[in-house]
Amino acid sequence: MVREIQKDELHSLLELYTHLHEIRIPENNEHLVNTWETISNDPNHHIIVCEVEGKIVSSCVCVIIPNLTRNVRPYAFVENVVTHADFRGKGYATACLNFAKELSIKADCYKMMLLTGSKSEKTLDFYRNSGYNSSDKTAFIQWL
Repeated sequence: MVREIQKDELHSLLELYTHLHEIRIPENNEHLVNTWETISNDPNHHIIVCEVEGKIVSSCVCVIIPNLTRNVRPYAFVENVVTHADFRGKGYATACLNFAKELSIKADCYKMMLLTGSKSEKTLDFYRNSGYNSSDKTAFIQWL
């Protein structure tokens, strides 16, 4: 089942993120709680999850960003695409990305963007097969 995350599922999401690039679950402190509250209360911030037999096995974030160009149409940014290592290759991340696309269309977004740090052809092909391309724009990142 693909859906938006529920507020009480933070720990499950943080566990899943250890399959992304996190080494451990962050400390449950005031900063984490405040950040979760901010995300949970933002109507433009969507954390999409795929649940299998009661376990969150895949997720992505889709943020709808208001915009003053393109006829004042927003755009969507997709981040933190992850699937638990034991559940990869079963279409769960694709289902999450499709849900993000539906949200973006409903919000009248004119485009969706996604960045990946992966150089793996398998990962890049996954994004291409999900409808993304790497030829229209050039991405630059400045780490802070």
